[in-house]
Amino acid sequence: MVTDSTAALPPGLAGAVGLQVVPLDVSIDGVRYSEGVDVTPDQLLHALERGAKVTTSQPPPSAFAAAYERAAAAGAHEIVSVHLSGEMSGTVRSARTAATVSPVPVRVVDTRTAALGLGFAALAAARHAGTPEDEVEQDTDPAGDGRGRAVRRWVSRAVHRGGPEPVWPDADQVAQVASAAAESSRVWFLVDSLEHLRRGGRLGTAAAALGTVLGLRPILSVQDGRLVVGEKVRTRRGARERLEQVALADLVARGPARIGVHHVGPSGTADELAERLTGAAGTTAVEVLVADAGAVLTAHVGPGLLAVVVTDA
Repeated sequence: MVTDSTAALPPGLAGAVGLQVVPLDVSIDGVRYSEGVDVTPDQLLHALERGAKVTTSQPPPSAFAAAYERAAAAGAHEIVSVHLSGEMSGTVRSARTAATVSPVPVRVVDTRTAALGLGFAALAAARHAGTPEDEVEQDTDPAGDGRGRAVRRWVSRAVHRGGPEPVWPDADQVAQVASAAAESSRVWFLVDSLEHLRRGGRLGTAAAALGTVLGLRPILSVQDGRLVVGEKVRTRRGARERLEQVALADLVARGPARIGVHHVGPSGTADELAERLTGAAGTTAVEVLVADAGAVLTAHVGPGLLAVVVTDA
């Protein structure tokens, strides 16, 4: 299993389920960094605040080729590679190019979503690939703050003790799990300014004017693999309240679900929002993750990001 760093998974969780993460590149004033390796979202945010020139780019095919070679060397017979929407980035194209020279077959999945919409899809696929009927579910408190925010992790039992050998899914089945999870996901973003998205070409000038000229606080969503402007709210507080209402309405309309909340900067508001969503969702919330948005997403949205992702469990 391979994904890319825009999945924005909390540290350690990808490794716990056997996901290799290929980082995207971030350039700050001409100096290149790898997301999640040598640049943090806070460092990227400081760079934006001081007016640095910040750009991002997809990994080269060689980065994916190296990941596929490592997987094959570790014994993989097939690889499933799950990635950020091809409408937003050339990442999935790089993965497909690398797949043509992989020593083992690779199924590349364009999730047509972003952030934990991608992250939950990659996790679902990795869990399905790793343990057919041999999983142990554990509740943990990764923040260590005793606040009771549970992150559910599925840990494979490493030793098969008697009985018939498990029947492992093939790459097509795993890819279908990733695609289904991604298709079920809904992603909403609230940002302080649309100017960063306009400059990066992820949002048109007319749409960006909603924030810069009219002073509105639009709620963005991912539709058909692209960022679009959804509802328009007058104030930051009103936009946060509306973001919560939209997410709750979605949770009520579906069965068991996974909830992700992203932030840029301090996590306090994201933690509070996650707790309110979890409390309102009750047993419907199977898994809740709070994570920073990552350096690449921060580069495109700027400060003040608050995002909610909901996907089927």
